[in-house]
Amino acid sequence: MNFKAPKGKLGVLIPGLGAVSTTLIAGVDAIINGQSAPIGSLTQMGTIRLGKRTENRSPKIKEFAHLAELKDLVFGAWDIFQDDAFRAASKAQVLSPQDLEQARVALEKVKPMKAVFDQDYVKNLDGPHKKAAENKMALAEMLMDDIKSFRKTNKTTREVMIWCASTEIYIEASDVHSSLEKFEQGLVNNDSRIAPSMIYAYAALKSGVPFFNGAPNLTVDIPAIIELAKQTGLPVAGKDFKTGQTLIKTILAPGLKSRMLGVEGWFSTNILGNRDGEVLDDPSSFKTKEVSKKGALDYILQPDMYPELYKDLYHKVRINYYPPRGDAKEGWDNIDIFGWMGYKMQIKVDFLCRDSILAAPIVLDLVLFADLALRHEMKGIQEWLSFYFKSPMVPTELYPEHDIFIQLTKLKNTLRWMMGEELITHLGNEYYDG
Repeated sequence: MNFKAPKGKLGVLIPGLGAVSTTLIAGVDAIINGQSAPIGSLTQMGTIRLGKRTENRSPKIKEFAHLAELKDLVFGAWDIFQDDAFRAASKAQVLSPQDLEQARVALEKVKPMKAVFDQDYVKNLDGPHKKAAENKMALAEMLMDDIKSFRKTNKTTREVMIWCASTEIYIEASDVHSSLEKFEQGLVNNDSRIAPSMIYAYAALKSGVPFFNGAPNLTVDIPAIIELAKQTGLPVAGKDFKTGQTLIKTILAPGLKSRMLGVEGWFSTNILGNRDGEVLDDPSSFKTKEVSKKGALDYILQPDMYPELYKDLYHKVRINYYPPRGDAKEGWDNIDIFGWMGYKMQIKVDFLCRDSILAAPIVLDLVLFADLALRHEMKGIQEWLSFYFKSPMVPTELYPEHDIFIQLTKLKNTLRWMMGEELITHLGNEYYDG
């Protein structure tokens, strides 16, 4: 494959300077300065086995795949509030005052550009720091100018864009999304079915910048944007970072299925109080998240293939906005299972997690892998990164893989393939020939 080494500065462009993005920036600064280990980051802490087990070759992924160095990352952002990243992080209340103070210099450098925003798509949020233009094409062109200015000011050699902003209302693909030509005409015509996140994706790809979507929004999962990604030769991926409750589901469900244990019901409820919780308190935004969170079980358990075990599974998901909890989300799962001779059992999970602490290393990994895919000239949907998403994008003829262990195998095998190493299939006798 064509491959370019990671030379120069890598720009990280983030729509949404909130809890997740500020936690990412502060964490990267702490790692660079030796104040913290990169816990939760596969790219920084993970290893990859090469060849047979007897060869004892397991380098760090970041060294094996020649990933960009953290010191070469430069951050830029857009937001509907004018607060720099330090003030935004202080308001988000994810990090301690001590950790914030240590990262103050790095955070204060990141001052948001005016955002493209439409309150019709995020009903429970609004702010004064917004772009205004005659139509959506003009807004896209303003974003392209922002990217050019960021590139020039920071002397970056390449950039990636990753959506860390709010969940938009639920919409389905329509005619305006069906081709690039219709989409561009829709931008000119101010078509109401083109969401702000789609304008960011369009602007990024037109500027030579990969776009990854961390929310459950439709965004890049439409024919028009996929067409543009292929036309420009750029990678895209999404959607919805796999952090708390869905992470647990994609760990537990494959285990239950591997033992052929039945699942009768799976009830999931969450309480959280950050900006994400406030946005999801609107039913139209919640539906977008609900669709993303509910899809994993059906694909993992395959009820059509195992009807005796999963055909009648009752799956319920709830998210409740509870301001006192802040970013410290709590997710409860009640799982009703059955085993030999139909005897019933239960599993109870109470995951007291921190949303942004789980999301920040995902964003870091995706940024570095987006850059890797860009340098390897991998265009279109990057299905090998499904590991990081609740609702992974795939080509239309395929179903998404949700089993986290299969996802990890695919990710590592893709890295081996990219670097010219033999794929690991776990077949054959690794100690003897024949």
